[in-house]
Amino acid sequence: MTDDKDFQIKVQRIGELVRDLENIADPESRASAKTLVQLLLDLHSVGLERVMEIVASSGDSGQRTIDDLGRDPLVRSILILYGLHPLDIESRVIQAVEKIQPRVRKGGGELELVSFESNVVRLHLQVIGHACGSTAKTLKSMVEEALYEAAPDMNALSIEGLEEEAGSAGFVPLGKLGGAIANAPVS
Repeated sequence: MTDDKDFQIKVQRIGELVRDLENIADPESRASAKTLVQLLLDLHSVGLERVMEIVASSGDSGQRTIDDLGRDPLVRSILILYGLHPLDIESRVIQAVEKIQPRVRKGGGELELVSFESNVVRLHLQVIGHACGSTAKTLKSMVEEALYEAAPDMNALSIEGLEEEAGSAGFVPLGKLGGAIANAPVS
């Protein structure tokens, strides 16, 4: 079975290749390559959706299986990519915040979900007591990692309450990755 690190490397490589499609000089070849990628994604989406329907038709045991699939880190990523995760994005964000809050408190901070609108998440992170700057950075990084893992399909993450500007320079919203292909004009 593929480990999580290997999977993440492959996802990053796919992202690089999708971005490289924009550099294909010949417009016809570029459009054909984008269409091919989109058709493969569509085919996989339909197949996975059908698999989920078959599993769900098994009643309670099927629903437990779907829930287990949604908790598995590797499978969860694929289900999110195809819009098939058993939980909606808001539920995944709320669960991620609730799950990370005890670690944030233990690290000397307080975390609160401020708002969730149009897949944009606003959090408030505050360092409690006297802590050094590295504590804030560590807590922020921990929160970002937890949220990006649970909801890579969010459009943006804003963490307020710290002096440093929120957001991760390396984060590319999942919608932008798929949208670049889906919205590309076909010549």
